[in-house]
Amino acid sequence: MKIQHIYCLLGIFLLPFTLRSQGQTIDNKFEIGVSTDGTEDFTTIQDAIDHVRDFAEYPVVVQIHPGTYFEKLIIPINKRNIILRGFDKENTIIRYDDYSGKKMPTKDINGKENHSTYTSYTLRIEGDDCAVENLTIENTAGRVGQAVALHTVGDRIKVLNCNIFGNQDSFYLSKAGARVFVNNTHIKGTTDYIFGASTAYFQNCIIESLSNSYITAASTTQHDAFGLIFYNCNLIAQGNDVNKVYLGRPWRPYAKTIFLQCSLGSHITAKAWDPWAGDKNFPDKYKTTYYAEYQNTGEGAKDLSQRVEWSHQLTDEEAKKYNIQNVLKGWDPLAKK
Repeated sequence: MKIQHIYCLLGIFLLPFTLRSQGQTIDNKFEIGVSTDGTEDFTTIQDAIDHVRDFAEYPVVVQIHPGTYFEKLIIPINKRNIILRGFDKENTIIRYDDYSGKKMPTKDINGKENHSTYTSYTLRIEGDDCAVENLTIENTAGRVGQAVALHTVGDRIKVLNCNIFGNQDSFYLSKAGARVFVNNTHIKGTTDYIFGASTAYFQNCIIESLSNSYITAASTTQHDAFGLIFYNCNLIAQGNDVNKVYLGRPWRPYAKTIFLQCSLGSHITAKAWDPWAGDKNFPDKYKTTYYAEYQNTGEGAKDLSQRVEWSHQLTDEEAKKYNIQNVLKGWDPLAKK
């Protein structure tokens, strides 16, 4: 037998092992499908997530076909590089209805019987380098208190072209030091509906207030240079009776929130920021916050004379440091892998 034939046969024999070493096997493809009618690999999104190999070296796309998926989902810490991708956000919907105080089916590992804010999520992303795209993620519990739609924990998380719908505490960016990029996404809620300690960059988003309350509640730590950054976002209200909304209030000392070149509707109050008075644990936390604006437009930005004295209007030079590369510490969320 000629030597080249031997190499050819050897290559064919070794091919399955080569694919397995890269993470692509029959049981673990780089793209898997989910549909409610059973025509794809899975009928539930959680089954598809669980199927992805732990700590995947390459991105695995979970392609979610149109439908309403009533699921409480978690991408656990031992999963990474998972992309949940819908066909279109209007018709690919992930929905659940847990809320703080709702009784759980069984006690958790700490012996608690009721949900808290931290366990009320519809989707919780713990793994790094994950993304959600073209999806509606919503908590349908209603106005019953804290009820999270999307809860991010992992680092380098992307939310692209999605709807994040809820009421109080819709979008929880919980982990200090973690980086989250949110682009072209519609987020709506009532109170503190974008909150947490992560460094998050919101770009080209619609921020819709459903009641007179507060949009953000950052809990940035003293050690993090950036908190919640909004660039070129459109702040709107649902109905004419929503006419007294604050850009934010500090959940913890050192909270940081910046609105850059955003359109602020007439529902934004003249003061814009609230100190969260009456918090007995942190009575003066507003003194360590950093709340700022830069070249915002719209009715809510016309008269800046009544802004609280502890907020800031950035100069051109100060605004330069809030570019996406600097905020996200060199991570480029739009780079092709």
